[in-house]
Amino acid sequence: MRVEELLAAARAELDRLSPAEAADVQARGGLLVDIRYAALRERDGTIPGALIVERNELEWRLDPACEYRAPEATGHDLPVVVVCDEGYASSLAAVSLRRLGLHRATDLIGGFRAWRAAGLPVAR
Repeated sequence: MRVEELLAAARAELDRLSPAEAADVQARGGLLVDIRYAALRERDGTIPGALIVERNELEWRLDPACEYRAPEATGHDLPVVVVCDEGYASSLAAVSLRRLGLHRATDLIGGFRAWRAAGLPVAR
């Protein structure tokens, strides 16, 4: 399997969200999770209220049953929207969270760049 096929299979499992839809999920108590690496966050800013979790820690921090979970990881029913820079890595990450039982996990179409382009809030 090629990475393009892996990505297409992952996206087939997700109900991916537009920036406006992701903002609505956050406003209703869902969790936006920014998995971009530090240099990108420092350069471009962050989404106010998003949980920052490096990709290599994502599963441990979001699994509600894990001793290393983030306090925000309150249960398997939590709506989670994963955000990367352009919306590629986030699709794969969201599917990984679904495998952990977070059945409402999805990702942001176009990633942080789409969020910013939509004129949604960015913190510096």
